[in-house]
Amino acid sequence: MDFLPIFLNIQNRPCLVVGGGPVALRKAELLLSAGAAVKVVAPEIRAEFADLKPAPECLQEEFQPHHLDGTAIVIVATSSQKINTNISKLAMERDIPVNVVDNPALCSFIVPAVVDRDPIIVAVGSSGAAPVLARLTRAKIEAILPQTLGRLGELAKNYRQAVKDRFTSITVRRRFWELIFEGEVADKVYRGDFEAGEQQLQELLVDDAEEISSAGEVALVGGGPGDPELMTFKAVRLLQRADVVIYDRLLSPEIVNLARRDAERIYAGKASSKHSMPQEDINALLVKLAQEGKRVVRLKGGDPFVFGRGGEEISELMNHGISFQVVPGITSALGCSSYCGIPLTHRDYAQSVVFATGHLRNDTVDLNWEMLTQPNQTAVIYMGLLGLAIISEKMIAHGLSAEMPVAVVRNATMPNQKIVIGTLANIFDKSTAAGMTSPCLIIVGEVVNLHEQLKWYREADTTATA
Repeated sequence: MDFLPIFLNIQNRPCLVVGGGPVALRKAELLLSAGAAVKVVAPEIRAEFADLKPAPECLQEEFQPHHLDGTAIVIVATSSQKINTNISKLAMERDIPVNVVDNPALCSFIVPAVVDRDPIIVAVGSSGAAPVLARLTRAKIEAILPQTLGRLGELAKNYRQAVKDRFTSITVRRRFWELIFEGEVADKVYRGDFEAGEQQLQELLVDDAEEISSAGEVALVGGGPGDPELMTFKAVRLLQRADVVIYDRLLSPEIVNLARRDAERIYAGKASSKHSMPQEDINALLVKLAQEGKRVVRLKGGDPFVFGRGGEEISELMNHGISFQVVPGITSALGCSSYCGIPLTHRDYAQSVVFATGHLRNDTVDLNWEMLTQPNQTAVIYMGLLGLAIISEKMIAHGLSAEMPVAVVRNATMPNQKIVIGTLANIFDKSTAAGMTSPCLIIVGEVVNLHEQLKWYREADTTATA
């Protein structure tokens, strides 16, 4: 981030606007809406400033350095680059936050596009790079946030201390508010029945509060193949309420960052022959955290039950009586094939598909080669790049043509997606020459021939070798 997003309390604080035109008028109005004591300085000041409520102090004169005295923040909106630069320099020398409209280089803070559902405020910024984009983003947020969201915020403000007095546990307090904000109380407020919503909150606080559980729980969540937009709504919702997120190596930072900002993050990634955390330790950690009353998300790339060892983890949770749920994700094979234009089944080429894992053990790959080399079938091999030469050799030895098409894909569904196309006879050499590194997915079958015809995603970033 180029700018730290913060909210400033400028209630009754002296704030200076330099400029008297329409842009300065909008900035003065914004400052007044936040309770500031606004002073406007400019040789010419539009008459509309006098209509603002409350009316700002207007000084119709040239800016002088003394105008900065005692100022909390200053916004500069003049058409003179010389004046703008001078005021910015003077303000920064005095450590006064300064914003020069449409000139990020002269700013120590920027004014975001604001969605106002007071006391709920959403600020959208672009670090000054694309204010129109920030405004359009704000419009999208405006469209999805209920107009009465602010009333729900008022309700929470009014009962915050009562809830704090009622529950000594931070965890239970958080879960009480989640019950309020995601349940019938919020529904009543959103449809305009504030009194009914308040009454139900009071009843929950007095009568049903003991039912709010402080027990821990675990959610095994599939993070999908890489693109954060392929996550499910449920996956994102559980990440937003998690106390702890235990995540794998294959997950992008963008996906991990969907978690609640104050959630603890624990890396449990595994690379080939390099286990950051052994599976037995992960199982034990899930149990331990849940027994401490934590809401835990075990975040996995792809789907938890497709080479994700999810079955082992929930078995351990069941043995200890831990509450859990499983949220499916788009497994890597499906995301990869879709974004590469390689359908896994096709009535002219493949009527079945089989998934396998290609981990090397003792420098060999021990798979059911007869199953993998059936005719009219697509074989998808996870984690098989290191064993690619052996995989190709074995598949040819068990009856597949040396000319059978093969695709090796890295970073599928991501902006840096890369695909290498070859045959069983040459795919190892082609992948090596292309610098492919783990993790990669291998697709073997006639359907690979459809790539050139059906490819649609980021063709400029895709390397296809015949």
